Amino acid sequence: MLKVEEIKTLIDALHQSSVNELELEQENVKLSLKKQVATQVSEQTVQAVAPATTTNQAPTQVQEAPKTEPAAEPVQENKNLITVTSPMVGTFYAAPSPDADPYVQEGDTVDEDTVVCIVEAMKLMNPIVSEAKGKIVEIVAENGELVEYGQPLMVVERQ
Repeated sequence: MLKVEEIKTLIDALHQSSVNELELEQENVKLSLKKQVATQVSEQTVQAVAPATTTNQAPTQVQEAPKTEPAAEPVQENKNLITVTSPMVGTFYAAPSPDADPYVQEGDTVDEDTVVCIVEAMKLMNPIVSEAKGKIVEIVAENGELVEYGQPLMVVERQ
């Protein structure tokens, strides 16, 4: 039976070689190792070693996680621009109901407590308020669009 240290040695050897796959059978043990290639937006290529598993033994995992860069904030040239972002994952709605007028449109003036849209999450309608007094200069999200936490919904020019 293979020992954990022997399996780790095989994983390291596979990682450092140009071989992409290794299979080994010994008595009641079958070991299969495969490399996976992950690509990133930053044009880096990172190789990840697939988890190693053996029959009749506890799984052993050695894996390099791809490095990720934090998402860049929207570039704001004008310091008076405030981006209203989604506080949760959900569905963006510009109006309280399908047949109603939108809460705001580009060019509308809003206060700090003005509801500018709603985000539906788990059948709950969550009102989103403007974070500043000003004018709506851009509505980024589309009505009915699935939005992520922190995703820009609209841009307000502070007054």
